[in-house]
Amino acid sequence: MAVNLKPVNRKLIVQREEEKEVKKGGIIIPDTAKEKPQRGKVIAVADVKKDDDPMPVKAGDVILFGKYAGTEINVDDQEFLILNEDEILAIVQG
Repeated sequence: MAVNLKPVNRKLIVQREEEKEVKKGGIIIPDTAKEKPQRGKVIAVADVKKDDDPMPVKAGDVILFGKYAGTEINVDDQEFLILNEDEILAIVQG
């Protein structure tokens, strides 16, 4: 289901990548002990003013962000992050 969110003020909306099952020595780590992925797909990007620098990412890009970056939101039972432009650590190429 498409989510109808439009960020403002040089923010972007990101959906985290799915967590892979983590095993340590044959033991499955419970969800509560797993780290959340710090990688996600850009869903939407704020429009910029005509005189502003363009945003470094576009919808569909995969990015890396910090462990405590952004604000988590839930929409239609889906989890998203709203990030500031300066919370982007890198754009994953290829």
